[in-house]
Amino acid sequence: MADLDSINVEPFLKRYDIVMESKESPQDIASRMYPAEPALRKVAEDIVFLKNKNIEADVQAALSEFSPNEVIDGGLLRGIEIVSEIYDRGIYYLPHVMVAADGFDKGIKVAEKALAGERQVKGTVVMHAAEGDPHDIGKNIAAVLLKSNGYGVIDLGRDVAVDDVVKTVLDKRPDVLTGTALMTTTMSAFPRVAEKLQENGMELPFICAGGAVNRGYVESFPMGIYADKAAEGPRLVAKSMEGWDWRKIRENWDKLIRGEKGEE
Repeated sequence: MADLDSINVEPFLKRYDIVMESKESPQDIASRMYPAEPALRKVAEDIVFLKNKNIEADVQAALSEFSPNEVIDGGLLRGIEIVSEIYDRGIYYLPHVMVAADGFDKGIKVAEKALAGERQVKGTVVMHAAEGDPHDIGKNIAAVLLKSNGYGVIDLGRDVAVDDVVKTVLDKRPDVLTGTALMTTTMSAFPRVAEKLQENGMELPFICAGGAVNRGYVESFPMGIYADKAAEGPRLVAKSMEGWDWRKIRENWDKLIRGEKGEE
């Protein structure tokens, strides 16, 4: 496997069709979204422009000025948000996102070491990307948000077999299970997980997300709770910790996510 840190990415950052047509460049888009604080901006720039060799040192430097949560939210996650925007515009391609995700992971490991000393675990969440699905950047971002909100995370990784998900949930007895699917060919794993858990007498909120699923599909099987964005995860998990079961969370989803009237 190629060492991502050794790749010279500069040739890939300049899309000549963008230059010739005078469309916004990655630099233009990023400049509008950067955090104001120089240390956090440097971290975000490392993510956006794929400077993975610098990320660990720059995160460590930012931690001397800001809390781990501030570095994660204002630097690392902001960088990923900018990368997502550039990708959505068709300027970056999947390889750019993969290199950015690698840098994000490096930075998160540094921030989490500092976070661990000040974090009190409020509950446990088992996370996975669906069987057959190799995409996990959305799951990884959601995991960071949950950890930074005080939840313990058991991350099973990507392409996790249904039986392995079920076994982990039965063994660890988490408060919440999450799954992500970016491919429509893999989303059928979710109802199979739910069915097997029920067969074993286990029910818990099962938050499902990713480009392959929508709310209608997720609510078509027991325990399924839909999340459209990673930022919704902590809100939904918090309700489970307050004693809400999956049925109550589902019934009040509009209120929780969109602020619409629901059951108290």
